[in-house]
Parts: sequence; C-alpha cells; structure tokens
Amino acid sequence: MRVEEVTAEAESFTCNAYLALGERDVLVDAGAMAGVADVVAEHTETLDAVVLTHQHGDHVEELDAVCEAFDPDVHAYADHPRRTHALADGDTVAIGDETFDAVHTPGHADDHLAFVSESTLFSGDVVVHDDGAFAYGSFGRTDMPGQSRSDLVESIERLLGRMPDGVEHMYAGHGDTYHGDVRDVVETALARAEQFEPKYPDE
Repeated sequence: MRVEEVTAEAESFTCNAYLALGERDVLVDAGAMAGVADVVAEHTETLDAVVLTHQHGDHVEELDAVCEAFDPDVHAYADHPRRTHALADGDTVAIGDETFDAVHTPGHADDHLAFVSESTLFSGDVVVHDDGAFAYGSFGRTDMPGQSRSDLVESIERLLGRMPDGVEHMYAGHGDTYHGDVRDVVETALARAEQFEPKYPDE
C-alpha cells in the first residue's frame, strides 16, 4: 500500500489528508486545503472512498469538492450529508490493500475514529507523533468546549488494546508521519495525557 499525503504543500491550516493507494483507493480525511481534489487526481483517476476520522473543519472542509470530483463512498461515525456508510466501533473498512478496524476514540471529538490494521495506524487527532507540544508521542487537545481529557485517556487505552504489536506505520492528523515502533509512540502519548496537565501553556 502506497500512502500519499495530499495536503503536504498546504500553506494554510489543514489536517494531514492521506491517499492510500491499492486495491481500494481511499482518502483518509479530506482536509481544508483548496485543491485537494486536484492533488488526488494526480495519483488516481478513481477514488473509491473517503474515510473520516472526525468532522472538525480542518478534516472535512474540502469533502464537498472531493465528492463532486470523484463521487466516492463516504464512511463516517457521525451523520453528514455526504455520508454513505455509517461506521461504528468495531466495524472494519478496506483502505488501500489492508483491512482496518475502526476504533471509537472520543475525547478530542465525540465522533472520532482511529483506524488500525496489522501494520498501519491512521490515528487522526487522538494521538500524533509530534506537534507544537511534544516531539515524540503527543495527543489531541482537549481544552475546547465539548472535549474531555478523561475520555481521551480512555480512548488511547482502548486503541492500545486493539492495536497489534506489529504496527509500524503511523499517519496522524497533524505532525509528521512515523515509521517504527508505533506502540511506543502511543504509550508515550498516553503517559503524558494521564498527567492531566495542560497541553499548551494557555489552556
């Protein structure tokens, strides 16, 4: 499975949107970068599906444009006008060449899902490799209305419980991709989140 970060050249704020190419070409999150659909078209003529980790604006702003360009299936936990397939905790979804387990991971967002296979984790914003707070093993912010650090901690624990030991590729909603011991990154993020200290000084 080849994974392309189609928002890599973004000049404004967006999530990382990933195009997984294989038996089933799938876009994980649509991002907020104008022209995402054009970048997808540079890699494939057909897009089978879009899979959403959650529906914050930086993850779905370009969803309409992508749907208009490719008419893909849209898989999501929460309702959305473009959703064609509802996903619940424990459901499976084909992404690229692999089958992924959908893990409900609220805390940063009530509708948040992470997707994990035998080798790969699309973590959305529940856990990231690096960001402005931590360089190795960070977690989604929980200081905005409707967010919960307690729920996030439980979500990371749930994710660890469902993650095979051999996962070595991590594609997060923000920060860099990571290839290596993904479990160690997630365990590090959990240890930091469990301290219940502000992630950013202004929280």
